[in-house]
Amino acid sequence: MAGRKKTYRLGVIGFAHMHVNELVAQFIALDQVELIACADTVPRVPSLTEVEGSRRANLKRALATADGATSYTDYREMLDSEKLDIVIFCPEIVRHAEIAEALADRRIHMMTEKPMAASLPDALRMVRAARHADVTLLVNWPITWRPWVLVVKDLIEGGEIGDVWEFKWRNGPSLGPLATGSLHPGDTVVSGALSDAEKAAEWWHQAGTGGGALLDYCCYGACLSTWYLDQQAIAAQGMKANLLSQFGSAEDNAAMLVRFPEALAILEATWTTFHAGIPTGPIVYGTHGTIVVDGTQAKVFKERGNPEPTAIHEGHPFPVGRQTIAEQFIRHIETGESPHPTLDIPLNLATTAILDAGIRSATSGKSELVETAQWSVG
Repeated sequence: MAGRKKTYRLGVIGFAHMHVNELVAQFIALDQVELIACADTVPRVPSLTEVEGSRRANLKRALATADGATSYTDYREMLDSEKLDIVIFCPEIVRHAEIAEALADRRIHMMTEKPMAASLPDALRMVRAARHADVTLLVNWPITWRPWVLVVKDLIEGGEIGDVWEFKWRNGPSLGPLATGSLHPGDTVVSGALSDAEKAAEWWHQAGTGGGALLDYCCYGACLSTWYLDQQAIAAQGMKANLLSQFGSAEDNAAMLVRFPEALAILEATWTTFHAGIPTGPIVYGTHGTIVVDGTQAKVFKERGNPEPTAIHEGHPFPVGRQTIAEQFIRHIETGESPHPTLDIPLNLATTAILDAGIRSATSGKSELVETAQWSVG
């Protein structure tokens, strides 16, 4: 029938990351998308919990929202048994490249959750596979959809604060993945919903799976600084520390100093902060002023010594039809329309390269070059 829209058969691989819940919900909210099948990856250490946001809870949630979707214990069996058009994959980060290659082999469009990969070599594997198969690969960033993201970019490009020379990022208060603890009056320690043994069994707290605060939260700063500055990073200095989570092998705090050709970026990540006390930003410093993100607002300070903002800008959403990763993904497949830069391959390669240098630096104790020479994906 003329004008009839194509229906896309959706699969999901990996439920390790709780953001899979929002991604599935956004895709199946579209009339064109039908969830067909799901398969989790097998963790290195069996999970001991089913609390909200855990992998078992995430899988159950997906199956409950899709009438008739099939659950597989092996994602390869799922791919061999089902004809799929799109696959969302949210396993442990170290498995992103493996799964992307399996999807590309079957000519399936794909998307994953931030960060793109645990290393630059893995990110390059993903891009080469997707381009060789001529399929779409996008990376979702929850921060892309924050109302202030677009207005800050507009202010920078409009010269509102002059030439930008520093970008600073620190994530908001966080007690780590799956943490629902609180600090009550008189308490000296934070109590959480999970025991140390339960937390240790989760991939988030395992260094070998791509866990840790650096990849989890410094990634946002690496992405936004590259996009806002419109420059490729040169070098990074990184430091990681496991300060309050000795039950696991991954760091719960990290910091990176990134050198761009004409600017610096300071990126901080924490899983141990129950209250920030002040706006966490990001903060963008320019030669004629500063932009401070506070909640949904972008505050511009241009008067020396004045603690009050010169102007306050409210954020604004994407245009109708581009307001979710699902909408932008489908539009890109059907029309070739470019997705937002934070979702696309070039910026995600640049982001991963910064993180890769920061991780290497945390091991070597030296500033490490951001390896742009490897970026040929052929």
